[in-house]
Amino acid sequence: MAETLLELEDVHAYIGQHHILQGVTLAVRRDAVTVLLGRNGAGKTTTMRTIVGLLHPAHGSIRLEGHPIHGLRPYEIVRRGVGFVPEGQGIFATLTVDENLRVARLGDDAEARARLARVFELFPDLARFRDARAGALSGGQKQMLSIARALVNPNRLLLVDEPSKGLAPIVVEHLVEALRAMKAHATILLVEQNFAMAQALADEFYLIDDGRTVHHGPMAALVADDALKKRYLGV
Repeated sequence: MAETLLELEDVHAYIGQHHILQGVTLAVRRDAVTVLLGRNGAGKTTTMRTIVGLLHPAHGSIRLEGHPIHGLRPYEIVRRGVGFVPEGQGIFATLTVDENLRVARLGDDAEARARLARVFELFPDLARFRDARAGALSGGQKQMLSIARALVNPNRLLLVDEPSKGLAPIVVEHLVEALRAMKAHATILLVEQNFAMAQALADEFYLIDDGRTVHHGPMAALVADDALKKRYLGV
């Protein structure tokens, strides 16, 4: 069995006075796609934001390759090889595609240039519109750019939050293909409401309900469990 890259143990987190995470425990295997599933408001995005240091857990631990990261600042976590693709894209609309990617890069050596070339292979539209302002791109192209910004660095772990939200089905298909290709280069923790997309990509799942981890296992087991899907996802 592949080794664990990321571990959360009994993580609790607050937003203001609101106790959002009330015991999230999960383990992300290296070189796999793990998906966080749950109804709206269950705590999925808060889990991602807590992993990357935008929120600090009030209780519990977060470990990357066995080393605690829950007390670190976001830039320190990013420098340890964690890329974050937030819900809502998080791109600079007034900059060009090329400028967005250059701003995101932490280096400019031969390896960095090779990663950039790979990004343009994954997302041909970005190569085609390299000199266009990001704000003028389509919704799907903006999402691709958001993911590309995380891929230009040597990230071992990618946190991808709701990549298909608001996208047309044909664009989602392209996104699935790109994310599947990315599995060869990084471990992925995915939050996704589109169950068909999650089914197509994920190796393992975790269900979160009311800020707690309630079930986990192989994605194929969840696909086959109609009662579990209906109870926690309404699928």
